[in-house]
Amino acid sequence: MSGFRGLEGKTAVVTGAGSGLGRGMALRLAEEGVKVAVLDINVAGAQATIEMISGAGMAVETDISSYAACEAAIDLVEAQLGNVDVLVNNAGWDKAMPFIDTDPELWRKIVDINLYGPLNMHHVCVPRMMQRGGGKVINIASDAGRVGSSGEAVYSACKGGVIAFSKTLSREVARKGVIINTVCPGPSDTPLFSDFAGVGEAGEKLRAALERSIPLRRLGTAQDIAGVVTFLASDEADFIVGQTLSVSGGLSMHG
Repeated sequence: MSGFRGLEGKTAVVTGAGSGLGRGMALRLAEEGVKVAVLDINVAGAQATIEMISGAGMAVETDISSYAACEAAIDLVEAQLGNVDVLVNNAGWDKAMPFIDTDPELWRKIVDINLYGPLNMHHVCVPRMMQRGGGKVINIASDAGRVGSSGEAVYSACKGGVIAFSKTLSREVARKGVIINTVCPGPSDTPLFSDFAGVGEAGEKLRAALERSIPLRRLGTAQDIAGVVTFLASDEADFIVGQTLSVSGGLSMHG
């Protein structure tokens, strides 16, 4: 029995679902009878995710910073799984350090993945959705894009850009039936967080400090985010347009 209306038999693309939050989203969507395409630069991780689901799905090695790669990936997905009904822009990357210690080469990599990547995917997918009369896009930003995050200046700028872009594009395409919303996870227990926090005592101190700051006293999990994304992809959320939702255990509270 499906938990949310309108998902059975649809096709979803989830970027960066070879691990972490994205994997949780892909698995949860598959539970609802969605055909899931996992796009990830780590094709082994993407394939591992697909092997975890019982329904239809496929793994596609994709560098989202390349427009041509995004276009080729979506062409392949639509040829094998059908028209893309749901796009989840989840893939992201960062390297934590004070802004004054960074360099333009690092900026470019962060911007290419976290800002140009979603722009590429929207530009490929949204016109197709408009032509077919509808679709859902869920962008995974970050509370770093709403309130900032020390050591993540350029990443925060990209995520803030994704939030603003999502609102603007929503205004442009909602009349064509394409609904765009943004989810902002707070600190979550993922491989990306482990890379950010580092290993050893320093990493454990950061984790403990964040857990003390979060009213629920824990980091987020893939399951915490996956349910929200699946709801927004469903018919239950058809009148929710251009919104930004923090899923942070109360670390940030926006009215």
